[in-house]
Amino acid sequence: KDRAMIAIIDYGMGNLRSVQKAFEAVGRRAEVTSDPHVIARSSHVILPGVGAFADAMAELTRTGLGQAFVEAVRDGRPCLGVCLGLQLLFETSLEDGEHQGLGLLPGRVVRFAAQPGLKVPHMGWNTLRARRSVPLLQGLEVEPSVYFVHSYHAAPGRSEDVIAES
Repeated sequence: KDRAMIAIIDYGMGNLRSVQKAFEAVGRRAEVTSDPHVIARSSHVILPGVGAFADAMAELTRTGLGQAFVEAVRDGRPCLGVCLGLQLLFETSLEDGEHQGLGLLPGRVVRFAAQPGLKVPHMGWNTLRARRSVPLLQGLEVEPSVYFVHSYHAAPGRSEDVIAES
């Protein structure tokens, strides 16, 4: 593996530059790639995403990038799903029908239930509450404000897979 090479997967549906700029802001270089071989030799892998779950899975399957990401996770390399990329880690999504995800985490992605006074899609700032300490959250203030724009959320199958909630 390339020492400290962060790969950001480009499957045509990601917020690539935003993710890359976030790494630059903390002094790390990250390479945007659509090459499964680059992912195979990277030290860290990021799966970003914006858009529809089914379309994203179709592109990940067609390009072999989904399999490259799964192999990176199974190799024990640090991997992160951002936005739709996080949702793709689960077994299934109920967005516009039922669709298979990467199956790395048990559970499914579901639409927010209608509730009086709450709008879907959910857009806005919310407090993030850590359930346990992990390196990903180190350096953040206690209960930081984070911004969301989404109509679907993860419903994990195992409570131990949840590191924070909002």
